[in-house]
This record gives sequence, structure tokens and C-alpha cells, in this order.
Amino acid sequence: MLAVNYTMLRENMKSCMDKVTDDYETMIVTRKNNKNVVMISEESYNNMMENLHLVGNKTNYDWLMESKKQLEQGMVSMHNLDEAGDE
Repeated sequence: MLAVNYTMLRENMKSCMDKVTDDYETMIVTRKNNKNVVMISEESYNNMMENLHLVGNKTNYDWLMESKKQLEQGMVSMHNLDEAGDE
């Protein structure tokens, strides 16, 4: 996680945004009176929102945890998938 002050961000906006998007960095922009903001890429934001949706619903969360438990216990099976259109 990187931290920059508002002036530095303003003077180096492109390079800061490139760092966030290209290197998947999270950047805290510090401001007066602790009114800081966090800058993340759109991809990171979308991923975070998807994860919140998945674990924010108790049914989804329980299903994911049960699946994880099964995987850790080796309760998996492998299947070959036929290519689409081959019959």
C-alpha cells in the first residue's frame, strides 16, 4: 500500500494512477483533518464488490465454506469435458 499527499498526487496524477492500475497498488491520498481517500483500480473495486456479494449472503457463504472444507478433505473428482459441438 502506498501513501501520497494531495499535492504529490496532483503533480503526478498519471504516474500514480498507472501505479494503481498496472501494479495493482492501493494508494492512500492523505489530506488535512484526516479526510483521506483510498484509490484502487476499477478491476480491484469490481473484484471487491463481487466478493462482498458472495460472502454477504449467508446461503452463499455457507455453500462456499462447505465447498472449501470438501476441497481441503480431498473430496474432489476430476471430469473430462467434451468440446462443445462434439457429439
